[in-house]
Amino acid sequence: MNYFWLDANAMAKRYVVEKGTFLINHFFDNVSAKRIICLFDSMDETRFVIAKKRNEGKITQSEFHQAIQQFEDEVVNSTEVVQVHATVNQKEAARQLIHDYPINSTDAYILQCALDKARELQISGDNLVLVSSDKRLLRATQSEGLFTFNPETDSQAALNVLIDAP
Repeated sequence: MNYFWLDANAMAKRYVVEKGTFLINHFFDNVSAKRIICLFDSMDETRFVIAKKRNEGKITQSEFHQAIQQFEDEVVNSTEVVQVHATVNQKEAARQLIHDYPINSTDAYILQCALDKARELQISGDNLVLVSSDKRLLRATQSEGLFTFNPETDSQAALNVLIDAP
């Protein structure tokens, strides 16, 4: 079975309409919250992405509040979504990823934690798919041997294969 790690930009597509929103909505409609993983520290980044849309005038204040509330209900306050807290050791290991790939510190934390989670899942025969539209993070993730899905460029058929994988 596949589990899915969503970065902040992928997560935000659920709450503000942009390229890839249709596939993220399809994902949320078809994947149990228990199979969704995110970095706790990236929750504020998701809020920032939503606020940025408001600040740019792409959503109203009312839509902003609605989006934040839905995010809080579905993810932040969920007892099922797995929220990973990066440990000091993971943050130290992530420094090497910053040297190896052109990614920022948050993406390095995500990648390091995702690699650790993937190893944990593989023990029981499961896999991890990193969901993001950040091309640098996706390339680094693929270089490290993990599965990826880009909601801005990949197809619904490809997503369905990942969702339905035994």
